[in-house]
Amino acid sequence: MNQWEVVIGIETHAQLATVSKIFSGAATAFGAEPNTQACAIDLAFPGVLPVLNRQAVECAIRFGLAIDAQVAAKSVFARKNYFYPDLPKGYQISQFDLPVVQGGALTVQVGSGEQAYEKTIRLTRAHLEEDAGKSLHEDFHGKSGIDLNRAGTPLLEIVTEPDMRSADEAVAYARALHALVRWIGICDGNMQEGSFRCDANVSVRRPGAPLGTRREIKNLNSFRYLKEAIEYEIRWQIETLEDGGSIQQATVLFDPDSGETRMMRSKEDAHDYRYFPDPDLLPLTIGDDWIARVRSELPELPAQKRQRFMADFGLSAYDATTLTASQEIADYFEATVAAAGTGAAKPCANWVMVDLAARLNKDGLEFTQAPVTPAQLGGLVARIVDQTISNNIGKKVFEALWNGEGASADAIIDAQGLKQITDSGAIASLVDEVLAANAANVAEYRAGKEKAFNALVGQVMKAAKGKANPQQVNALLKAKLDA
Repeated sequence: MNQWEVVIGIETHAQLATVSKIFSGAATAFGAEPNTQACAIDLAFPGVLPVLNRQAVECAIRFGLAIDAQVAAKSVFARKNYFYPDLPKGYQISQFDLPVVQGGALTVQVGSGEQAYEKTIRLTRAHLEEDAGKSLHEDFHGKSGIDLNRAGTPLLEIVTEPDMRSADEAVAYARALHALVRWIGICDGNMQEGSFRCDANVSVRRPGAPLGTRREIKNLNSFRYLKEAIEYEIRWQIETLEDGGSIQQATVLFDPDSGETRMMRSKEDAHDYRYFPDPDLLPLTIGDDWIARVRSELPELPAQKRQRFMADFGLSAYDATTLTASQEIADYFEATVAAAGTGAAKPCANWVMVDLAARLNKDGLEFTQAPVTPAQLGGLVARIVDQTISNNIGKKVFEALWNGEGASADAIIDAQGLKQITDSGAIASLVDEVLAANAANVAEYRAGKEKAFNALVGQVMKAAKGKANPQQVNALLKAKLDA
C-alpha cells in the first residue's frame, strides 16, 4: 500500500426537505402506494410545463452559506439526455455549466485519540436536480414494474474535489456532511429511505503520478458499506495493476453480501449526456436580499459549535466532534451541562457519549426519545462531581431514572440510601475489619503481589455496600498496608 496513493472523490445526493417535488406540486412523502404521488408533470403529459420549487432553491442557498461557498446570482437548468427508463419524459432536469452553489469546503475530524487529525475537503459544486422513479423487477415474473413516486423529487447533488486519501477520510466526510444537511434542516438524512446516498469515485496511482482511472461505486446508503466498498475497490485496483492489468473507467455496484464490487456499465462522461439548457425553465436568479435573509436564519453551525465546546468546556476535538454529530446530541449535552454546572462539562460529555448513547443504542431510541431528561442526567452528574455518590453508584441511579423509579437523582439517592460514605473514621474501621479477616491477601500484597490489593479494595467496598468513597478506600488501605 505504501507504493500506491489512493484518490477519492464523493458525490452525494441529498433529498431536500420539501413537501412537494422540484417542478410539480406532487407530494414527496415516503412510503405511499406506488404511483399515487405522480402528477401530470411527473408523467410528462403533453403540454405540461415545470415550475421551480422555491423552497428547494432556499435549501440550496442554506447549504451554500453553511459551507462558505459562492451562491450563484444566476444559474441554469439543463436537460440531461441519457436514457432513464423510470423518468417518463426520457431525460433528467439538472444543472451543468452554471450550478447554484460553487466551491466551499468542509473540515472533518478523522480518527480518534493520538491518531486523530483534521482534514479539509474542498467542494466543487452543489446543484439542484430531480430524482428518477424506481424500476421494480422482483415480483413481476419476467416483467418490470415502475413506481414513479420518486420521479421529480428534489435533490441537491454535492460533489467534492478528489481530496480524500483513504476510506476513513471518505467516511469522516460523509458523516460530517450527513450531520450538516440535517443540522441546517434541508434533508432528513434517512439513508434507509434513500434520502442521503453517496457515490464514491475511487482511483489509485503511484505517488506523484497523474490521476489514475477512476471507477464510481454507486448508491451507497450506509457509512459501513461506504467504507467496505472503498476498501475492496482499492485492493482490487492495486492487485489488478500489479498483475499487469489496466483499469477501465466504469460504474460499479457494491454487493454487501459478498463484500465485492461488480461492474454495472462503462462510465459515461459529460458529452455522453448531451446537456443543453432546458427551454421550459428560465435562468434561476438569486438576489443579495434573499441570501442575506437565509444567512440570518441559519443556526450556529456544527463547526462553530465544535469550536465553542472546545473553548468553553475544555473538550478535546474528538469529544466536541462526537457531541456535534447532530443537533439533537448537541442540544442534549448543552442542557445537561446547564443542569450540572459548567465545571462538570467533561463528565457530562462522558455520560452523554458513553452511558446514555449505549443505552439508547441498546433500546433502539434516538436522543429525543431518551427517558432520562438532560435535567435529570445533569443532576446525576452533579452528585457524582460533588462526591455525594460514586461513579458506580451513579450507574445504578441512572438505571433507576431510565426505568422511571424517581423524578430526580436526588430523590432516588435519598429513597435508596445511596449517599457515599466519606467519613474517614468509618472507612478506616471498615478497612481494619477487612485486613483482620483477610490475612492471606495482606501477606500476598506485602510479598509484592499487586493483585492482592485490588482484592482487598473489593472486600472493603463490599463491606460498605458500594457506598464508600473509592479514593479514600484506596488511600487508607494503602497507608495501613505499607505502615
